[in-house]
Amino acid sequence: MIALLSVVSCADILTIATRDVIALAGGPSFKVELGRRDGLISMASRVAGNLPEPNFNLTQLNAIFAKNNLNQTDMIALSGAHTLGFAHCTRFANRLYSFSQSSTIDPDLNSTYAQQLMQACPQNVDPQIAINMDPVTPRTFDNSYFKNLVNRMGLFTSDEVLFTNKASQATVVDFANNPGNFNGAFIAAMRKLGRVGVKTGTAGQIRVDCTAFNS
Repeated sequence: MIALLSVVSCADILTIATRDVIALAGGPSFKVELGRRDGLISMASRVAGNLPEPNFNLTQLNAIFAKNNLNQTDMIALSGAHTLGFAHCTRFANRLYSFSQSSTIDPDLNSTYAQQLMQACPQNVDPQIAINMDPVTPRTFDNSYFKNLVNRMGLFTSDEVLFTNKASQATVVDFANNPGNFNGAFIAAMRKLGRVGVKTGTAGQIRVDCTAFNS
């Protein structure tokens, strides 16, 4: 990916591309703020502690989003992006085969869905195998994710907890029943997310090649 004449940053290109993919998949289109510059640090070691894990509970989810000034409604709305994409079996296998001493399968998991997951992801499956995060409309950006949560078909623990925890359940039900409310909250949250860690002025650089720092 080559930045446009060293004027448009890779960060802005990715922001625009994300917005357009969402719209092309049937989701809302929205204006994005531009003018970002690209960072000078890219380290895998910085990921841990800055992205939610699939086994997080509600408190942990809220805490990691709050680090970037995103509230619980923002977090739930952004989680709705799990209506697209896929996940490797190893990321949720514990819910199927080793959930707890009292229950092999997570009791919060819809039993029919659990059987479908076990067929797609048998024990000791190739770790490269992945499945759709939304089993109903995997190629459409819609509010199906929240309907799935109500039906106990959240793939990750960190998905289903949004419905099983009373503190967040009402928002999930609202988004499941009112796609317009979800879209509005998602746009607002994406705009806030788009301002996190932004570099402007002389900070950072505008990369000539998006795969590498400028030499």
